[in-house]
Amino acid sequence: MDLTVVLLVEMLYAVASLILISAGLAVVFGMMKVINLAHGEFMMMGGYATITAVNWGVNIFVAILIIAPLVVGLIGLVVERVVIRHLYGRLVDTMLATWGLSLFFIGLATMIFGNTTTGISTPIPGFTVGTYQISGYNFFIIVVAVFLLIGMFAVLKGTRAGLIARGAMQKSDMAAALGYSPDRIYMATFFCGCALSGLAGAVLAPLVGLVPTSGGAYIAKAFITVIAGGPSLIAGLFSSAGLFGIVNQVFTFAISPVIGEVALLVAAVVLLRLLPQGITGKIFKGKL
Repeated sequence: MDLTVVLLVEMLYAVASLILISAGLAVVFGMMKVINLAHGEFMMMGGYATITAVNWGVNIFVAILIIAPLVVGLIGLVVERVVIRHLYGRLVDTMLATWGLSLFFIGLATMIFGNTTTGISTPIPGFTVGTYQISGYNFFIIVVAVFLLIGMFAVLKGTRAGLIARGAMQKSDMAAALGYSPDRIYMATFFCGCALSGLAGAVLAPLVGLVPTSGGAYIAKAFITVIAGGPSLIAGLFSSAGLFGIVNQVFTFAISPVIGEVALLVAAVVLLRLLPQGITGKIFKGKL
């Protein structure tokens, strides 16, 4: 019974982590069709923003939930105004530009913070279930992921701003004809996507040792999750993260963490072979 509880919690944690890692990319790539190879670096900057704020005496939860997303979102706003807005509709050029941005951010972070590992301790203590130890911070990550999905669904489905953003992503000329500025809508959407990436990096910062190249550990999982999810933003993100998170943890517990990562990649390859348009392209078609 104890092992079942631990396995269930770890599965939920794995799913929640994939949701957090992929949410920002789901907005930037899934909605805007911008191949953002600097996604991992935006997460890295969220982690450094959190650590810096905590070292300056800011409450860790304020740093994670407010400061880091705001800082990274503003950086993303500058990037969109200076670089990305000139490249919409040019996938290869956007990919090359964001790859260059990732190298720039790594170099900048190395100059500012150095190349040594830094981090902060988790603010929530662990507890025991029978003979097993569970991190209390895992529950915080699960709760944040749940509220993130609910918040994204509420904004995109239930608000005028979300409706306008979705419409502009599909038919920008129609949005312009109705009096809305596609340029401003794209700017705001990119800001939100980068802020979500910063939030993910901030939430995961207490669990990992942070170095300027940390973003590279997340970019593959994020793209796999978003692409396998298919065209629907929320349903795709939840379904693909749920599938890959469960597969990863089952093989991790059964064999080893390395095999768990390999199983995740194999599951992604098999899924995309069977469902080339992703899960929501075939199963949850028409869902948000």
